[in-house]
Amino acid sequence: MSRFQVKLIAVLAGLVLVVVATAGAVATRSLRELETSRIEQGLVDRAHLVLELRAALPAGATSSTLQRFAERAGEVAKARVTLIRPDGRVVGDSRVVGSEVGSLDNHAARPEVAAAFRGEIGRSSRWSDTLRRRLMYVAVPPDEAANGEVVRLAVDLAEVDASAAALRRELLLAGAVGLAGALVLSYIISRLTLRPVGQLREVVAAIADGKLERRLRWPARDELGEIAASINRLAEQMHERLAEATAEKVQLEAVLTSMVEGVLVLDAEGRIKLANPRLQELLDVWEDPRGRRPRDLVRNQALHQAIFDATSSGEPVVREIEIERPEPRFLLMHAVAVPASAGGGCVAVFHDESEVRRLDRVRRDFLANASHELRTPLTSIQGFAATLLGNSTSPEERDKYLDVISRNAERLSSLIDDLLELSKIEGRREMLRPSEVDVGAVACMLLEDLAPRLAQRGISARPDVSDDATAWADRRAVEQVLTNLLDNAIKYSHENGEIRVSIRSSTGRLEVAVSDSGVGIPAEDIDRVFERFYRVDKARSRALGGTGLGLAIVKHLVQGMGGEIRVESEPGVGSTFTFWLPRRPAPAD
Repeated sequence: MSRFQVKLIAVLAGLVLVVVATAGAVATRSLRELETSRIEQGLVDRAHLVLELRAALPAGATSSTLQRFAERAGEVAKARVTLIRPDGRVVGDSRVVGSEVGSLDNHAARPEVAAAFRGEIGRSSRWSDTLRRRLMYVAVPPDEAANGEVVRLAVDLAEVDASAAALRRELLLAGAVGLAGALVLSYIISRLTLRPVGQLREVVAAIADGKLERRLRWPARDELGEIAASINRLAEQMHERLAEATAEKVQLEAVLTSMVEGVLVLDAEGRIKLANPRLQELLDVWEDPRGRRPRDLVRNQALHQAIFDATSSGEPVVREIEIERPEPRFLLMHAVAVPASAGGGCVAVFHDESEVRRLDRVRRDFLANASHELRTPLTSIQGFAATLLGNSTSPEERDKYLDVISRNAERLSSLIDDLLELSKIEGRREMLRPSEVDVGAVACMLLEDLAPRLAQRGISARPDVSDDATAWADRRAVEQVLTNLLDNAIKYSHENGEIRVSIRSSTGRLEVAVSDSGVGIPAEDIDRVFERFYRVDKARSRALGGTGLGLAIVKHLVQGMGGEIRVESEPGVGSTFTFWLPRRPAPAD
């Protein structure tokens, strides 16, 4: 049984109950009023009769005489008879023992007695404390023959209550029969009437749950048939629009996900409606930002001010935003307000210019460093060549000048060779031919070749190689990487220092670490040591013959072989350069 059916049955049942209850209340009230009026009128007539009989008694009758009269009159009148003196004292009562009459309360204040002493017929219905029941009282005014006494009659209203109770029982029985009939009739009517409504509810609920293929099959041309046809048309339109919206949503999500720009959409209240993955990456926000305010996620006053300016002015706003976390980023922000007719809010697009900034800085540093590195040996060559050409020098001085020119020419040649090497590696013109390479054997060979240099400075070098030290790499590139790292380790180690080469297998990769006990690298320079021409100690590096390109070549060679390289260092303690190479060829796509 449906809830609507239950409600309909309950309404009809309630209606029957209300009608029966109202009719019963009215009938009971009318019966009580009619019966009360009848009894009251009978009491008035009997009270007058008792008053006439009282007048027949001799004047100055004693209390016992009056009590016996009240008892006999009560038997004849079928009621309680009470004789009350003008001062309110009871001198006779048919329902009280004669010896207790004198102890009754003064009745002068009784409403019916007071009315009788005023010359009116007193009427009252109340609870009797003496008889412990509900009584109806009627008192008639006294006359001189009755010695000025008021005659009051009282009858029990139990008869009236019994009649009303009988009527209520009959009404309850009739109401129960009517209620049962109403329930049966309402159930039948509801079943016949609500059957199509139930079908309508099921289909509409299915459509609301997304089952847009459901339809109502009603051939009738009445109002319900028209509703069914309208619902069917609505379901077809919803199905078409949902398909279009789903396709557009998928396309939009694909576009937003693949965009290199970050997109932020705010509603009229300034809460985030949409933020694509790229924006979350740029702002370092990885929790779901929808429904929150930008200020709760990103602490950047410039960003919040740009959004405020765009929404308040209605004009496009272009600002450069610097984000500090997780690493400094420079974002170019374009923000524009959404018209109020479209719901209001703001749309902002963020372009990451951090790489452009970095490349521009690298380009400037490269030009400055390359110019400086080239100018230094050329200046020396030009200066000493001019000296040789313009002055008469002794053979010893000439040999000294020629030696300086030769060293600077060699330095210039090494610098150009490294630049060409780095250019070939970055331009992918240096083809790497990977194969299985025993990196441990290569490291031991290089340490043997460097033994004279190590012995000259008193540096001990020892390899620590695992059983299987093979990697899938280019042998020449591995030799060049290890040569550069070992050369730097020798240059920057203290006299009588130590160099260690550790080669271990690590989760499908080969880990190679070159450690020294040298001067170390300050923390602020670690991220830049792989840049071209970057030197931690420029004077020391130049004095040792370095070009500033070795670590840049190392990084590009390692990455070209599918590996990665990192550095850990502590000033005054030493540095450890660690790189990883694949153990097996990468699977083909």
